[in-house]
Amino acid sequence: MDLITQIIAQAAPSGGANPLAGMWPILLMFAAMYFLIIAPQRKKQKQHQKMITELTSGADVVTSGGVYGTITNVKDDRFVLRVAEGTKIEITKSSVATVLSSESESS
Repeated sequence: MDLITQIIAQAAPSGGANPLAGMWPILLMFAAMYFLIIAPQRKKQKQHQKMITELTSGADVVTSGGVYGTITNVKDDRFVLRVAEGTKIEITKSSVATVLSSESESS
């Protein structure tokens, strides 16, 4: 029995090792993911939100579904687009992908 306790005591790591030393690779991976993935995505999301809040009637836009149209009315949570003469559709604000031109830009 005494031999078994000696083997276990020799196999156990010494108490002087730093437990955080093994965490550095994991922490570096999380930091790299933040700077390479999360931060650019947040920046892009803020730019898109700013673009949507600045849209007014008369702006030509493209939706995320590929529909081209001109904003005729701005509501609380959606836009009304004129896609053809006499044809209007309502879309959510978040579905606007690109602003082609704005009436205020040409003035």
